[in-house]
Amino acid sequence: MDTKQALADLGIGDDALTPDQRRALDEDGFFVAADVFTLDEVAEMVAEFDRLTEIEGDFGGHEVHIEPGAPRLANLFNKSPAFDRVLACGPTLAAAHLLLGDIRVFSLNARTPLKGQGQQPLHSDVPRRWEGDWWLVNSVIMLDDMAEDNGPTRVVPGSHKWVSLNVPDVNLFGTKQIHRTPADEGREPDDPLAPYPGEVMVMGKAGSVGVINGHIWHGGTTSASGRPRRVLHLSFARRDIPQQTDQRAHLTPELLARSSPAQRYLLDIEGAEPAVFGYPPLPTEARVWAHDDLRQSDA
Repeated sequence: MDTKQALADLGIGDDALTPDQRRALDEDGFFVAADVFTLDEVAEMVAEFDRLTEIEGDFGGHEVHIEPGAPRLANLFNKSPAFDRVLACGPTLAAAHLLLGDIRVFSLNARTPLKGQGQQPLHSDVPRRWEGDWWLVNSVIMLDDMAEDNGPTRVVPGSHKWVSLNVPDVNLFGTKQIHRTPADEGREPDDPLAPYPGEVMVMGKAGSVGVINGHIWHGGTTSASGRPRRVLHLSFARRDIPQQTDQRAHLTPELLARSSPAQRYLLDIEGAEPAVFGYPPLPTEARVWAHDDLRQSDA
């Protein structure tokens, strides 16, 4: 099995991306695809999102990090079969294969900002150590309409080709130095929470998917209305990059039993044995969302 075969088994072919989407991914670092999931599929995922949030409360997302003001969930493939369908999310998988080559799941997380909260600093999901060192493709699967009033994700078009910014500490994987040029010094914001010139809000109807190069500068924004803005963050990385959520360490017998060979390959659980039985245990404390600004210049 390889990525090309896995995608073919899932019915994802070379036509999964339009020419305009390919251009946008290259030039802008993102695109939005409408109507990827049906409203019935969305409704099932919303119900599970809410059920799991009720179970995990303040510890939702603990496998990666929690975020005050924006309830999270993580490790979702091991918690509900309702999310299995996103392993066939054509725009995300096709973009990741195009950009990264051989891929596996990095993580499947979820997030929704509360009223008056949710503003994140502009950040890149992963570091870029040198030009063209792409690690990750992330996506925003919209379970609610994402509009200007409920905290849409903002992106800075073209910034995937700039220095990596404020990378979450859980995603550094020992990186000590990143690709930084003299031009980048004039681009970096003094206040990463403030609006950035040229930023764009990623918006769409429920069932749409925003796909981003994981190196682009982006972040959640404040929800003015408090209207639900539940999203899934489905990300794929090169297979030589560590997974944010180690699927083997969190593997349940239920996920292993229901996964197809293609899904097992993408999750990287081929030949694995279950490691967690019953509902994944909740901790007594959890890491809070934090980032690290690696300001070393190229030698």
